[in-house]
Amino acid sequence: MIDLSIVLLTWNGRDLTLDCLASIEREVLARRDAGRIETETIVVDNGSRDGTAEAVRARFPWAELIALPANRGFAGGNNAGLPRARGRHVCLLNNDTLVQRDCFEACVRFLDAHPDVGAIGPQLLHPDGRKQNSIHNFPTLLLELVPRGVLETLAPRRYPSKRFAHDGPLDVEAVLGACMVVRREAVERAGPLPEDYFFFLEETDWFWAMREHGFRVVHLPAARLVHVHGAATKKVVPLPTRIEYHRSLYHFFRKRRGPLQAGLVKALRLAKLVLALLLFAPLALASADERERWRQRAWILAWHAAGCPADWGLAGVRARAEGSA
Repeated sequence: MIDLSIVLLTWNGRDLTLDCLASIEREVLARRDAGRIETETIVVDNGSRDGTAEAVRARFPWAELIALPANRGFAGGNNAGLPRARGRHVCLLNNDTLVQRDCFEACVRFLDAHPDVGAIGPQLLHPDGRKQNSIHNFPTLLLELVPRGVLETLAPRRYPSKRFAHDGPLDVEAVLGACMVVRREAVERAGPLPEDYFFFLEETDWFWAMREHGFRVVHLPAARLVHVHGAATKKVVPLPTRIEYHRSLYHFFRKRRGPLQAGLVKALRLAKLVLALLLFAPLALASADERERWRQRAWILAWHAAGCPADWGLAGVRARAEGSA
């Protein structure tokens, strides 16, 4: 019986994907101690144009490969792998990660011991061992109005973060989508990842649905995973990525909080953009980095002024890449 199906999603990240698979081979497949979990690995190539699929076939024939003809986004790509997963539990894994020893073992054992837990997120680490934020809260108006650091300091149990040590498992609203170990029953009851998001907050919406069905979501500090944070989309196309986050945020509020709160959040974001453009204009004259930040804010403001068109975000990058191929 397969205990864990690892669904590894990639888009134009050949080297990252090969490194991730090598870590799975080294830390999971090569260790055959008695009583270890049984796994399978399914690589979903989200329409890459950099030879990722061919490299995976050549280097890691033990991994099942699903080569999609086009980029279906984070949710659509992962959902293509879910029906092929045969495990009792499923891990949805980003390609910019490196699996550490016993990470998946700890997650599976915890799920087996706690049938009311629907999903687990491990502690994410930078390559140098520093902790990354691994926990999400559901977006709220309060989080838009008050700096998150203030809320984490005043209410650390309500707004947990990497700034404080967590000695044991911690119930949270959501975990980061870089690695999610999910109970099959939770997937069956909550449904697949919501594809009304192209990128960002689809996993947060998914955990909302799981919690509605009575499942807990847990951060497990004892399970550790290296995450090469921002190595993929955020660095390759930073401006469309920021635009896409705004689109997903507004969609989340409309879907889960209602149109009134969605409108208030958009108004707040617009006000912050205008204020930042005015305040940081002098700095943009003195520094290339500040000029780039100022330019990005100006484009995001222009995107709002243009009516938030879809082709300015990551879906537009996808369409242009496929059109030129």
